[in-house]
Amino acid sequence: MKPESGLSIGALADRTGLAVSAIRYYEKQGLIEPWRNSGGQRRFQRADIRRLSFIMIAQQFGLSLPQIREVLSGLPGGRTPTPKDWTRISERLRTHLDQRIDALLRLRDNLDGCIGCGCLSLPNCALYNPEDRAKRLGKGPRYLMGDRPEQ
Repeated sequence: MKPESGLSIGALADRTGLAVSAIRYYEKQGLIEPWRNSGGQRRFQRADIRRLSFIMIAQQFGLSLPQIREVLSGLPGGRTPTPKDWTRISERLRTHLDQRIDALLRLRDNLDGCIGCGCLSLPNCALYNPEDRAKRLGKGPRYLMGDRPEQ
């Protein structure tokens, strides 16, 4: 059973910097689960500060809300997550973050050159993507997506 006190939605908004409407939205998305006190007011666990902070950071890393919901589903319900719980979550995200970092590095290093999009408008495209060979690898900017020019 939840303690009667908990945090009000206003206190949670003040602590996280989120608008009350955003907190309600995340609740509707199933990312946090408040309870109602005897007066019918929403109350939140202090651990929801960390959950909401995680949501904000995960969105900055490019995770969608469904992906965030799936990650958060690994946390225990009804109790404050332990450091071990959060370590397990961070390990699950490490691969995603590594892939995102690799993509950002490729973007940084190749945006001014041929990215394998098939436009053939830069002089480098004649070297890296002659006759739009990248199209055989699929649609979109193939080299930026991780494919390499044929050697």
